[in-house]
Amino acid sequence: MELVELKQELTTMAKRLADFRGSLDLEEKETRIAELEEQMADPTFWDNQNEAQKVIDENNALKSMTNTYRELESTHEDLEVSYELVKEENDKELAEELEVGVKELVEKLNNFELMLLLSEPHDQNNAILELHPGAGGTESQDWASMLLRMYTRWAESKGFKVETLDYLPGDEAGVKSVTLLIKGHNAYGYLKAEKGVHRLVRISPFDSSGRRHTSFASCEIMPELDDNVEVEISPEELKIDTYRSSGAGGQHVNTTDSAVRITHTPTNTVVTCQSERSQIKNRERAMKMLKAKLYQLELEKQKQELDEIRGEQSDIGWGSQIRSYVFHPYNMVKDHRTNYETGNTQSVMDGELDPFIDAYLRSKIN
Repeated sequence: MELVELKQELTTMAKRLADFRGSLDLEEKETRIAELEEQMADPTFWDNQNEAQKVIDENNALKSMTNTYRELESTHEDLEVSYELVKEENDKELAEELEVGVKELVEKLNNFELMLLLSEPHDQNNAILELHPGAGGTESQDWASMLLRMYTRWAESKGFKVETLDYLPGDEAGVKSVTLLIKGHNAYGYLKAEKGVHRLVRISPFDSSGRRHTSFASCEIMPELDDNVEVEISPEELKIDTYRSSGAGGQHVNTTDSAVRITHTPTNTVVTCQSERSQIKNRERAMKMLKAKLYQLELEKQKQELDEIRGEQSDIGWGSQIRSYVFHPYNMVKDHRTNYETGNTQSVMDGELDPFIDAYLRSKIN
């Protein structure tokens, strides 16, 4: 990269940083951090542990954002100094270091911009992820287990914690259904890009004739809601069943009926939880999941009404897959909403989902 090009990149980055500062309201956020830290220093701070944790989470999120911006700003200033040195001394080795530094900062700015895009309600929340195989028995159940592995690896690569709330193994292989709680800042904001039907095309390992099969699995994403979000649920509308916990490989096996299934009869919405040994705790978690599902249903209902007013139609059948994963006769993963695609199917199945999530989030503002 020539010096002129490096200078252009540095100028562009300076403008982006200025735009970020404006959208961040940096001074306002730093004032809020000071207020929160004053609350944390109060001797009675831990009297209400739930409220205390909310304060800590908000403080950590704000500090992460402001500290990241300050680091980007500082790195840019260092690169500007390096540019002036290269310009004066014509040092080839220093010029190469400058070029590498500029490329790395561009990538960091892109990641930071993506973080700023996650500004919708509940984007910062933990995510509840459900996987359900489509028709096709063992084929689709195996596909659902492959998606389970993919999302688990993605979450771990982001430093998120993954907790299995419910797991129903397949008859021969795979899973009939699974529910995960993915804990981490912006978990829902990222994973909302994954909501929809995922399609797999491959030579079936379960077909002795080696024929090509197409399988489907649906991915549901909901934010874990806190107590500040009100969802009206009448006890008379609930059917609560208990049963014995079970899980893959003997996990969560219990000798008591600790697992809980709650059905919301007006909407026929069903949630299950068996992650805890205690029936009471499983019931509490199941109610949180139900609350999230009903909240999501209400949002989708409002969107559907808006679409009808606008004259828009949306097909929610199996034909409306958001992404196709093709393993045969060629290798390709393609997102049908953004047209982003890659031929490296193995990296995607190993959890490399950020390019797809990035493309989806950016498409929502373009």
